[in-house]
Amino acid sequence: MPRLTKSLIDRLEPGDKDLFHFCSELRGFGLKVTPKGSKTFIVTYRVGRGRNAQKPRETIGRYGSPWTVDQARDEAKRILALAARGEDPREQRRKSARMPTIAELCDLYLDQGVSTKKTSTISTDVGRIQRHIKPLLGHVRVNQLTRGTAQQFLNDVAAGKTAKVEKTGKFGVARVTGGKGAATRTLGLLGGIMSFAVDQGYIETNPVTGVKRFKDKAKERYLTESETRRLGEALANAETDGTNLKGIQIIRLLMLTGCRRGEIEKLKWSEVDLSRGWLRLSDTKEGESLRPLSNAAASVLEQVERAASDHVFPAERGSGHYVGTPKIWRQVRAAADLADVRIHDLRHTVASFAVSSGSSLPMVAKMLGHKDSATTKRYAHLHDDPLKGFADQTARNIERLLWGGDD
Repeated sequence: MPRLTKSLIDRLEPGDKDLFHFCSELRGFGLKVTPKGSKTFIVTYRVGRGRNAQKPRETIGRYGSPWTVDQARDEAKRILALAARGEDPREQRRKSARMPTIAELCDLYLDQGVSTKKTSTISTDVGRIQRHIKPLLGHVRVNQLTRGTAQQFLNDVAAGKTAKVEKTGKFGVARVTGGKGAATRTLGLLGGIMSFAVDQGYIETNPVTGVKRFKDKAKERYLTESETRRLGEALANAETDGTNLKGIQIIRLLMLTGCRRGEIEKLKWSEVDLSRGWLRLSDTKEGESLRPLSNAAASVLEQVERAASDHVFPAERGSGHYVGTPKIWRQVRAAADLADVRIHDLRHTVASFAVSSGSSLPMVAKMLGHKDSATTKRYAHLHDDPLKGFADQTARNIERLLWGGDD
């Protein structure tokens, strides 16, 4: 029998009795095919020595529901390694039956392991757990997660295996696309959850440690001056056409403040100080944050119609804040021919304009609310243009003196 692979297993046909196919690469690892076509991974091993040694056969799991051939091979290796050390894998299996699954561990983690995290971060964690971790790994026992399984999880999320469109609440829609960035960040969360498992005593080492991840490069797309003009025209036209004014005003504020979308959407009047020109945000990624409010941004806020709500931009229905900005952004973006621009790129654009005009990185960091100015260093290369102009002017002055030019 050749090496067990997905393509080979898919081609295997049932017979009139149980058929066993063993892998040539890993001795003891095999597949049972029943007359009804059910395919189940198995592993046989030896317990003890000599003629009286037992040769039990353990069931790993059913192929494709949810075990992949790589996951089953990893589990077979684990069982065979136990047997080679003189341990009885059957006892380990009995212990494993009392071991929580990854899904149960995630629930325990969210209940006991996130006390130092911000509410917004926990919300992001919940989304990644529900949309990626539980669908792919929820059935796996905590002590059965291997580095190979974690690597496969990373690849599956990157390939879009968990991609779907789902409703969020009564009116919201979430588009889960996966991709390399989502895979890398979700694997990071999984690593944190497994560290929690180590702390709880379920396992001794973290199986996610050492898994090679995709480079999680931040996308840095900046609007040019001409693109910014097109965006302004598109916003003006949308307002004339009767597009929801809250979404338009939020987008304008994002361009004029450099704030994150959630910071403006959730903005409360108690956080707005128009007289002194500040936003005193109580809940941001960095905690409480003081942001400068330009005259242009203040002018937009002065035009906002006040409602019987604490929020500057209250929800269209019910309580809470307005959440329709992404829909308005897609309309405006299309009208401005900016298909590749994300709404978060407006924040990058504010930073790029500030840095290119000669503002120092620490000043830009304070304007954006970066807790650590090192985060702002991604914009350092934008200093090149004004620096080049300064160097040219300096050299011209020196050149005039060196070659005896006129004063």
